[in-house]
Order: sequence, then structure tokens, then C-alpha cells
Amino acid sequence: MIFARLKMGFAVVLATTVLVASATTAQEPKWRHGMAVIGDLELPEDFKQLPYVDANAPKAGELRLGDEGTFDNLNPVIDRGAVAAGAGIIYDTLMKRSEDEVFGTYGLLAEAVSYPDDMSSVTFRLRQEAKWADGQPVTPEDVIFSMEKLKEHSAFYSGYYRHVTGVEKTGEREVTFRFDEKNNRELPSIVGDFPVLPKHWWEGKDAQGKQRDISRTTLEPPMGSGPYKIASIQPGSTIRYELRDDYWGKNLPINIGQYNFRTVSYTYFADSDVEFEAFRAGTIDYRQENSSSRWATRYDFDAVKDGRITKEALTNPFKATGVMQAMVPNMRREIFKDARVREALNYAFDFEDMNKNLAYGGLKRVDSFFWGTELASSGLPQGRELAILQELKDKVPPEVFTTPYTNPVGGDPNKVRDNLRTAVNLFKEAGWELKGNRMVNVKTGRPMSFEILLNSPSFERSVNPYVASLKKIGVEARIRTVDASQYINRVRSFDYDMIWGIWAQTMNPGNEQSEYWGSESVDRQGSRNYAGIADPAVDTLIRKIVFTTDREEQVAAVRAMDRVLLANHYVIPLFYSGEAKIAYWNRITHPEKLPEYGIGFPDIWSSKAAAK
Repeated sequence: MIFARLKMGFAVVLATTVLVASATTAQEPKWRHGMAVIGDLELPEDFKQLPYVDANAPKAGELRLGDEGTFDNLNPVIDRGAVAAGAGIIYDTLMKRSEDEVFGTYGLLAEAVSYPDDMSSVTFRLRQEAKWADGQPVTPEDVIFSMEKLKEHSAFYSGYYRHVTGVEKTGEREVTFRFDEKNNRELPSIVGDFPVLPKHWWEGKDAQGKQRDISRTTLEPPMGSGPYKIASIQPGSTIRYELRDDYWGKNLPINIGQYNFRTVSYTYFADSDVEFEAFRAGTIDYRQENSSSRWATRYDFDAVKDGRITKEALTNPFKATGVMQAMVPNMRREIFKDARVREALNYAFDFEDMNKNLAYGGLKRVDSFFWGTELASSGLPQGRELAILQELKDKVPPEVFTTPYTNPVGGDPNKVRDNLRTAVNLFKEAGWELKGNRMVNVKTGRPMSFEILLNSPSFERSVNPYVASLKKIGVEARIRTVDASQYINRVRSFDYDMIWGIWAQTMNPGNEQSEYWGSESVDRQGSRNYAGIADPAVDTLIRKIVFTTDREEQVAAVRAMDRVLLANHYVIPLFYSGEAKIAYWNRITHPEKLPEYGIGFPDIWSSKAAAK
């Protein structure tokens, strides 16, 4: 399952209260205050607040944030344009997650939820007090409209909610979603994740009397039901959100102690270095540092030394997040179809040298698609995991059973030479050979040449050594860095040779796995199947993961899929630190106890100055 500010669906459903004259009495729905995909909810129905919030935090002050690139769209539905940072805070969803739980979600717009034992549908009962910013009530019609439009105009949501075959109003404040399969425990939960949009606003006219069109980009501030409204924008440059005093849900237990800043603003910068200098100068309040070298060498200025800026390295967000960060060759391109070519490209990456010289040893090599969690495979398969793989023995690489996955190790001249020699041999097995100083295809004479597409100059520092290493074995790799809008459009249409990709996994993998590496998403523009994976064994394992009925079986199936993905060398694994490196001025603060699986930023943070 994934974090969401958005999500969708269609029309047809169950009547939960109507009795057919000749039928027996229908089972009364069992209403719940939340859902847990596996196990039980940790908070009772009468909980007063989330355990990690400060209920007395002041509602005051400002939070100034930075972002890299630009934005040109405020419409969260469509796949075009770059949506402004933070736009999700103007919307509410049906349900809301606790960062203290891996599997639990609680009612927000919905006061209660009900589903049958076979999970073939789910019904939400909306809160009577839920209102849009203009005072109109949030209705089942709004929920239906939102699901339909998200599925119609977003490739991601169309894929993510592909099992939602119908959505219908089934009571004055009730809306029911029907699914095309049963016993998928995740489906009732994930349909609570999408942003609910105001149907009457999107179907109305703007201040100039022009009909709004949800299928197009817009810079008109949209209306929501959430805690903030858009107060002002400078297209591509800044956006400012303002806390709504009339927010309908401010006293809900799920919201107590949250949304504490009076204003939240984002300023866009050309690159990460410029953004960092703005933070140093005090015009930005908070920064999450993604550069280990900068973290090690450039946070020694006066404001850090005298305590005006606090530095923290927190593991909380990674306790339940498996990360794969990688260079991703696009197998829709002929040169990357052979697994030996992709494996050779991994042998050309000298992580150890890069980590020492550029990151001051602050990084770790990723070796799993679920890196850092109990879901990551290791060693050789055993027990139930082995049994699952044996069912697919003829469909997976044989080394899955014989050779634990490891990345090549460099760091000294001898190891680097051995790795490059191995890479050359793999290329040769795949039909490529060195002629002069170029790697060429034996049959066509075509040189091994490709473009690495990036969306920020900050990545170039890590990619340049890789390009230089490839050049040593006759492979020409070219870096091309483009602006955010162009990058988004090219990635959505799979118009690239290789990109820098990141997949963040939860501890409850499910339907999104099809979006990442399922055959049905390989040709769907806008999907996150960046590598172009279409593998029957992977498809089978995804289905097994989705329909597991207990945690032990789920873990075994995920580890089995992890092994198959690794053994096919679909990506060149990169690195991660395993920590959220954050720095913030003492104008802002967070509760003493942070949530188990996150840092709650910015929702549970507040203005320190305003508290005095």
C-alpha cells in the first residue's frame, strides 16, 4: 500500500439496507471506526488523539519550505504538468493513517466503514459535519465523482484502482465500492486513500464565468475540505497555504494536535545548492538533506554551532519502508533486453569508491527491492519461501536457488579491474565486443550508447563517476538533465533510455506491486513500471502477495518476488543512508515523542516561537 493524497473509482454496487421480498433477512452491516489489513487496530473506537501528538500545540506561526524545480498545475487529477508542492493539504480522504501503525487506518471524512467477510465490497458512512470550504456538505456524489475522474484522467490511479468496478450511493450519507475479486484484504483499505474532490466546484464556473475543466491543468486555486486553503501563488515560484479557522475536522481525534502552522509556504529553487544556501540564510525553516557529503561537510556554520539550527538523523521513517534506489535501464529499448547486458552495467558501477570520495562513507549499497526491512531476501531461500519458488522453477533464473544475490564490490584498483573484466565478458556473451575503444554489437555493428535522464543537477555528481567507468569499457553514457515538467512528461511516456528511479515500499505490499513490475502496467503510460518488466513469474508472485491471508505467507511471497527481481538484474542498485537527515531552525519544533514509523512532518510540528 502506498501513501496517498489522491485515489479513485466507478458505478454499480450493493444495497446494504434493502431486502428483496422473497429473500431471507440480509445481514446487518458491521460498522467499524477503522480498518487493519492484517491484525487489529491499535486504537479503540473512543480514542482521544494519536499517541504521538501534542494536543496543546499552538495554532500559530509560519513554516517556510523549499523545493527544487518548478510547478505549473494545481489540478491533482491529471497526469499532465508538475503539481505544486504541498497541494495535498487542502484535501481530506475517507480514511487516515496513524504513523504508529503499519496496517491501521481510521475514519476521517468517513465516520464508519463496513465490508463483508469476503471483502467483495466496502461501504463508507460519511460524517454529517464534513463540509467543503464554501460550507456545502461532503456527499456520496462527491466521492463517486472523485473516483470516476481520478480513474478517467490518471494512469496511476486507473491502474491502482483497476479492481474497483463500481461505486454507488447506497444511503443518504453512504457510498459503496464494489470489487471484481474477493478476499483481497487490501482493497477496502486503499479506497479510503484518494483525495475527495468537490463535484459542484469542478462542474461550476470560475470568477471570469468560464466553465472549469477537470481534464486540463489549472492555476486557479481549487477548493477542498481539508485543513488548509491556497492563499496565494506565483506560478512556478512560490505557493502559500493558510490554515482554515472554519475547518470542519479540526476537533476530530484523528486530527487533534495536527496542522499547527498558521501558514505554510514553498519557494522553488533552481537546484539543491541554491536551496541549501537559502536554508543557511534563514529564509527556509526546515531541510531534509539527501546529500551525505553535504551533511558531513557543510553543516558547520555558525547557526548549527550555536544551536539555532538542530541536526537530527532519524531512522523512524525507514523502520517500515523498504527502499530501492537504482539506475533503471528501460527494457523497452532493444539494447537493454538481455539480462547479461544489465548485469554488466552493474559491474561497471564502483559504489565503494563513490561512497568514500563523494559521500564520506555515509551510504550503504542497496541489495533488495525491500531494503532495510524484514521483507528483504537474503542468503538462499528456505522453508515456505523455497516452496513458493519451486512452484515456479521453470520460470525463474536458476541462480535464485543456488546463488545469493550480491552486488559487485569495488573500491581498489584490483577489484575494479576484475569487475570491468567481468562486465566485458558478460557483454561478449550477450553479443557485444570491444572494437578499438568502443563496445559494439557483433551482428549490427551498433555501438553501446545511451542517455541517462535526470531531473536535477544534484544527481550529476553521483552519476558522473559511473559514466567515466562505463567509458573505460567502451560504453558511451550521456547525462541529460531536464526541468521538472519535461522530466515528468518523458517518464510518464517511457521516453528515456535510463533514469534514476526510487521505489519506496510499505510493510504491507499489495496492489501497487502490479504498477511497479506487473505485465499489465508495462505499456500503460504513467505507470511506475519504469524498467518495462513483463515476467510471468513476477506476475504470479504479485497475485500470491495480494491474496495472502497471514503475515508469514506474505513475507515468504514478498521475499520470493524480491529474489526473482534481483536475479533478472532489472536495475543497477544504488545506495541509501537509512536515515532521515533533517535540520531545522529553532523557530519550529516537534513533539518529544515522534511516531514509530515517521517524523510527522509537517503535520504534528509547530511554531516554537508562537508557543512562548
